[in-house]
Amino acid sequence: MPQIITIDTPTLGDRSYLVHDGQAGLVIDPQRDIDRVLALARGHGVTIAAVFETHIHNDYVTGGYALAQATGADYHTNIADQIAFERVGVDDGDVVAVGAHLRVRVLSTPGHTHTHLAYAVEEDGRPVAVFTGGSLLDGSVGRPDLLGPQHTRALARAQYASAHRLARELPDHIALYPTHGFGSFCSSAPGETSGPTLGAQRLANPVLTLGEQAFVDDLLAGLDAWPAYYAHMAPANVAGPAAPDLSPVRRANAAELRERIAAGQWVVDLRGRVAFAAGHLSGTLNFGLDGGFATHLGWLLPRGAELALLGESPEQVAEAQRELVRIGIDRPAASATGSPAHWSGDQPLATIARATFADLAQVRHHRDVTVLDVRRDREWGAGHLSGALHVPLHQLPTRIGEVPAGDVWVHCAGGYRASIGASLLKAAGRRVVAVDDGFEHVHPADLQPRTREAV
Repeated sequence: MPQIITIDTPTLGDRSYLVHDGQAGLVIDPQRDIDRVLALARGHGVTIAAVFETHIHNDYVTGGYALAQATGADYHTNIADQIAFERVGVDDGDVVAVGAHLRVRVLSTPGHTHTHLAYAVEEDGRPVAVFTGGSLLDGSVGRPDLLGPQHTRALARAQYASAHRLARELPDHIALYPTHGFGSFCSSAPGETSGPTLGAQRLANPVLTLGEQAFVDDLLAGLDAWPAYYAHMAPANVAGPAAPDLSPVRRANAAELRERIAAGQWVVDLRGRVAFAAGHLSGTLNFGLDGGFATHLGWLLPRGAELALLGESPEQVAEAQRELVRIGIDRPAASATGSPAHWSGDQPLATIARATFADLAQVRHHRDVTVLDVRRDREWGAGHLSGALHVPLHQLPTRIGEVPAGDVWVHCAGGYRASIGASLLKAAGRRVVAVDDGFEHVHPADLQPRTREAV
């Protein structure tokens, strides 16, 4: 059996793969920070002979082109993709040999994109794995709406047809290795199946258990907003992105940080929300590395805006850099490490009060406060607090003016997004409390009656 090594990128909900027979290897859908892949190949003593892309990615900048350049490997993409660099184009039915034992069969699987491909890997003629990219996922499929509403319904039907093709042409025992679906916004829904084989999908994945119309209707009804930076990923990928520069970011002192904040630039505190609330440089924004850092910062940060990173250590800043290059934010303008006392100089620190949903309920019994729900539309529709104002987090920077004056209690589903929202409001001079609590702790009596059962 060939060895299949998963290269996980949990912050984006994606996986890349290194497959080898002990000598020659192939890589599927590598992330931009290719040093991880190169280190794995060296550690296993294998030569990377081929790189395969399942599709032009919309959620991250690929490392495929840079990896092929660094290793001399053949770079395989769909021959129909309109791209700006040399590659080895492949088409449905092609078989690519990798080393002495491995063969890769190309399968056209449109749906997530028009030119999407899956790759069935065979060892000595026996199919052992299928790499499905954003087509058939574990318990779901890739979302079909990233190319615009005019294509969504047709791509949803194509997803159905592609999944059934895989189920029809490949054996049940074959292992399933999708790229998306592990918290990625490229997935249409969370996966909840019994195992990563095609046979398990046949029994539990809605695309294989529902009729076509029911599947399409359910799929389209479940779609929600996707990060704004997605719009920049495909153009970067068709241009052939280079390997990233992960060298240390220039250091800034307290005076420069204050100047950047005064100029309206984004100065981001990478610490967790509890530490941030206890004391932070006034005007900074909290995007902790302990949550969906790259997704949320990439979603909210104006494209091309100058960015400074504040971390407790150089390693924390380096981790943030690595996450950001994956979505095309290449070089932060400045950084600082240490503690808020170092970053603020002689200025007093700002704080944000934290509370629970029980605290919020008590406060609302005796005075009016604005309750700001920063969850996404689907979450709001499934159940929300009576009288709450709904502004999804990704819209808050441009809609702060809609938030009434006075005390604002910000909540999400668990606390991470609430801290981001509270920091945006605090930086704008508002009085704010961050609800650091799970939405499941909301008392049913505090919910809108029409949505209580949905929660």
